[in-house]
Amino acid sequence: MRRLVSELYVRENCHPFKASVLVWVQLPMWIVVSLALRNLSTGTAYSEGLSVQEQLTTGGVLWFPDLTALDSTWILPISVGVINLLIVEIFALQKTGMSRFQIYITHFVRGLSVLMIPIAATVPSSLVLYWLCSSVMGLSQNLLLRSPGFRRLCRIPLTKSDSDTPYKDLLAAFYTKFLSRK
Repeated sequence: MRRLVSELYVRENCHPFKASVLVWVQLPMWIVVSLALRNLSTGTAYSEGLSVQEQLTTGGVLWFPDLTALDSTWILPISVGVINLLIVEIFALQKTGMSRFQIYITHFVRGLSVLMIPIAATVPSSLVLYWLCSSVMGLSQNLLLRSPGFRRLCRIPLTKSDSDTPYKDLLAAFYTKFLSRK
């Protein structure tokens, strides 16, 4: 079996490391930017002239004018949790016949998405805004890569499991899983 899997990797040029290399770059980058924003928001970063923290206190918009303060309305923290949960659910809806391990991992990531809400409520709004933007970009990428037109444009080959109507299929699966009363 190992020999067959190895031959498959070579034949299809799809070693698992290639699929995971983005995570190994993206995750440390997300952590570094999050720590930097936290330090800038709390004033622990040193700068000459008008400090970055002073600029962040007046740089917000809408209901969060002060990016160094917590979001007292909880709109940003809840948005981060909901968007992350939506990403997990979109992934879970496309999978059929998941292994027990995949089901456990999906439940674990759902739990992390919900846990992000109280965590995001305890950090400066600048950090939560970054997390929200990052999550929205992840959701957008996830949805865009399902589009057959976009895949053709980028010359991404279609697979047997790809649908001609991915968004309709996604909505139907969502409706069936969460809204239909059987």
